[in-house]
Amino acid sequence: MPKITPCLWFDNNAEEAVNCYSSVFKSARISNQSYYSDEGPGPKGMLLTATLHLEGQELMILNGGPYDPFTHAISFIINCETQEEVDWYWDNLSAGGQTEQCGWLKDKFGLSWQVVPTILGRLLQDKDAVKSGRVMQAMLQMVKIDTDSLKRAYDQE
Repeated sequence: MPKITPCLWFDNNAEEAVNCYSSVFKSARISNQSYYSDEGPGPKGMLLTATLHLEGQELMILNGGPYDPFTHAISFIINCETQEEVDWYWDNLSAGGQTEQCGWLKDKFGLSWQVVPTILGRLLQDKDAVKSGRVMQAMLQMVKIDTDSLKRAYDQE
C-alpha cells in the first residue's frame, strides 16, 4: 500500500465513477469495496468506498454526498505518447462533461483532468526560446492539444 493515496469524494455516484474510469483506463483494477449498511448514513447496499488502481496510481473513491464538489485545485494529468492516446482520453473523459483551454477538461462528475501529449513538455523545454515560445502560443489557442499543430509551430511551417 502506498504511503499517500488521494481520496476522491463523490456525490453519491461513486460506483458510476468507478465503472466509468474502469472503462476508460484499460489497466484499471478495483479492490477493497465496502458498502453502506443499515446504519447508513447512505442507503444500505450503496458503495461507500472502493480502491481504484489507474495506470499505477491508487485512488480511494468515497461516496460522501453533495458537501464537497471538485474544483480545479486538484486535477489529474494523463501523459500521452501519441495523438491517438490524447484523442481516446479526451473523448472518453469529456463525454458528459466540459472541455477547457490547454488540454484541461472536467468529466461528468466534475473532476478535472489534463490530457497532455508528452511532446508538449519536450518542445516547451527546448533551449531555443523562439521555438518554445511559438509552441506555447500555439498551445494557448487550443482546447484539446493537437501534436501536429505543436510540431508545425515548433518548425514554423
